[in-house]
Amino acid sequence: MIAYIRGKIAEITDQAVFIEANGVGYEVICPNPFRFQSKLGLIEKIYTYHHVREDAQVLFGFEKIDEKTLFAKILNVSGVGPKGALAVLAQTSVNDFVAAIEQENEKFLTTFPGVGKKTARQMILDLKGKLPFTYSMEEVSEVTNSKTTNMALDEALEALKALGYSDREVMLIKPKLQELEIQETDHYVKKGLALMMK
Repeated sequence: MIAYIRGKIAEITDQAVFIEANGVGYEVICPNPFRFQSKLGLIEKIYTYHHVREDAQVLFGFEKIDEKTLFAKILNVSGVGPKGALAVLAQTSVNDFVAAIEQENEKFLTTFPGVGKKTARQMILDLKGKLPFTYSMEEVSEVTNSKTTNMALDEALEALKALGYSDREVMLIKPKLQELEIQETDHYVKKGLALMMK
């Protein structure tokens, strides 16, 4: 099992970070690869979850050990695969997710792609009281779909700045991006780049 990789952030795509360690390049699928944009070319440590299937071996990567731990716990939920677990971590914090599970907040859980009421109830059933985290109500953000969307938008705006666009350019397209019904950071980035080209 590969617990983590320390190496140079060599490349970033909308789904993965390529990290070079000892002459080997690893493709690591991340919830929000653009979080590493400011670290491009630097030596960084990425916590990894080595997912092995019959037809593939995939490395999933995280900035913090808590995110990796939560990812592994969500994978244990019946009916939730790596794609679903990754979508959860792309759009919320560990604290907010744990709070939603412990408070049985189905409405919040169903804001994630692919999570309906049945899956949300299964998450609560399988995870409540079993997550190795404490949570702070003071740190819980407003658990609404719009808040989740804004979090993704904020990360996308930061990614656009990291790609070389000025604050002024980014602020000019922000109102147009806010009108879109998008929940994923990389989709915001793609739309933002398209607007910049006009």
